[in-house]
Amino acid sequence: MHQAAAPDQPTRYRAFISYSHSDSSFARWLHRSLERFVLPATGEAARQRLAPVFIDRAELPAATDLSATVREALAGSAALIVVASPGARASAWVDREIALFRELHPDRPILTALIAGEPDEAFPPALTGSGATRIEPLAADFRKQADGRRLGLLKIVAGLTGQPLDRLVQRDSQARQRRVMAVTAAALLLSLVLGSLLVLAIQARAEAERQRASAEGMVEFMLTDLREKLKGVGRLDVMDAVNARAMAHYAAQPLDGLPPASLTRRARLLHAMGEDAASRGQMAEASALYGEASRTTAAVLARQPDDPDAIFAHAQSEFWVGSAAWVQRDLPRTERHWRAYLTHAEALARREPGSLRALMEQGYAQGNMCELVNRQTGRPTEALPWCERSTAFMRQAAARADATAQNRLDLANRIGWQADVLGKAGRIAAALALRAEEAAIIARLLAADPANRDLAERRLWPEVGAGQLELAAGRPGAALARMQRCLSDYARLAADRPDDRGLTVQQFRAAWVAARAARAARSDQAPALVRQAEAFHALLRRSYSSAEMARFDTMLAQLQEGDR
Repeated sequence: MHQAAAPDQPTRYRAFISYSHSDSSFARWLHRSLERFVLPATGEAARQRLAPVFIDRAELPAATDLSATVREALAGSAALIVVASPGARASAWVDREIALFRELHPDRPILTALIAGEPDEAFPPALTGSGATRIEPLAADFRKQADGRRLGLLKIVAGLTGQPLDRLVQRDSQARQRRVMAVTAAALLLSLVLGSLLVLAIQARAEAERQRASAEGMVEFMLTDLREKLKGVGRLDVMDAVNARAMAHYAAQPLDGLPPASLTRRARLLHAMGEDAASRGQMAEASALYGEASRTTAAVLARQPDDPDAIFAHAQSEFWVGSAAWVQRDLPRTERHWRAYLTHAEALARREPGSLRALMEQGYAQGNMCELVNRQTGRPTEALPWCERSTAFMRQAAARADATAQNRLDLANRIGWQADVLGKAGRIAAALALRAEEAAIIARLLAADPANRDLAERRLWPEVGAGQLELAAGRPGAALARMQRCLSDYARLAADRPDDRGLTVQQFRAAWVAARAARAARSDQAPALVRQAEAFHALLRRSYSSAEMARFDTMLAQLQEGDR
């Protein structure tokens, strides 16, 4: 945006935000983001905030003119920001605010934040003028398919301050990089601290129990907050170092002397290590880690059969062992462990009915059976009741006051599986509605945590699912366009995570759907998309066994058959 900055004459507000109250949620976000934005130091000028920015939070009364408060704010504002949408175009108040600002300050900038609709559907008449005086306003396009929220915000800041957009973008990128480096440095520092605590525990027998408690607390932190942060910034390598440090704590002690809580925590560490190995395609290593964890939690449960924590811990082991078998296409073994998981989830619900974790475990277990029955029978109508029960439990959990962001992400996951089964049952419209709900949940989570790389990847899952549904509904052109956007987004994620084979699986599936859509649309891009799928398949073959590759081989064969 090359519009001149707001004049330097004394003003009360840096900007006035004009919006329709149907867009109040976005307007409040924009207001918070602008007032928190800190401009970088330039020359002798110190860092400064953009505050204050005026926003009218009250509904306007049924009057014929603007209130005195609004008029005073418009008169004292250096710039006007118009939140453009079909609602804003229909709002007489937004139109009057624009007209009054132009009358009061013909030389001050008017910036537009387009959030919905096309410009001719969203821009109020006073913004564009008419006839010979028609004006082409400068707009930051906040829609997902355009600039998005982050770049759109930077364009508004550039318009308000006169600073070059590329400089603001570079500064924003540097700030994100500093956050990643800070989390990484904290993880490494904590690993050193844990190492020091372990040495002290060995050297000072008299303080062994105190040191154990301290180290156990550190391991707990590593398994929860630190792990989530490292996953969010994509640092699997640092997670490996952290896991190794934590495992060294247990290696220095005889396992038969550890209390049940410590044994359970060690099993959770093994689950986490198995999950990381699986994400790199190392399923044999993951299975071994899950198996060792299962033997430990089974022993704890045998000693404490009525303890909810022991039931919960062994339920997790049954889930992970079954998940490894699922990836390896061993359905009998998958069923054995997932049915055991369902049994433990129901036992947990009997001991703490209505608790958050009991609801979640029932949701997970029912969802696993949905996936299993669908694959075993090939009859989605038989799997659907399991899916519906799973989603119902997850909705109850996500509605609780103590629900976490992870609980809401898990709800999105189960909604996605239910949509997949509905699509296979031919209920395309219902499936698309669920995919849209899944995408909306993830979008809200990502808006609250925009630097989270796991969420940045996870938001693409409903897009791929929707593309498959559009293809099934006979709309290959729409499916192809959606898949091409997904492949571009996946490529950006993979540039930072070249060894993440879980991400490669998602890229392969997106390329597979895109190639099929291109063929159905008779697009000349089909051969290139088939080659792209073949390249992803080759990467997967380096990490997965022949049994694990079976489903990918079948998918690729379907594409290659079409080339003959």
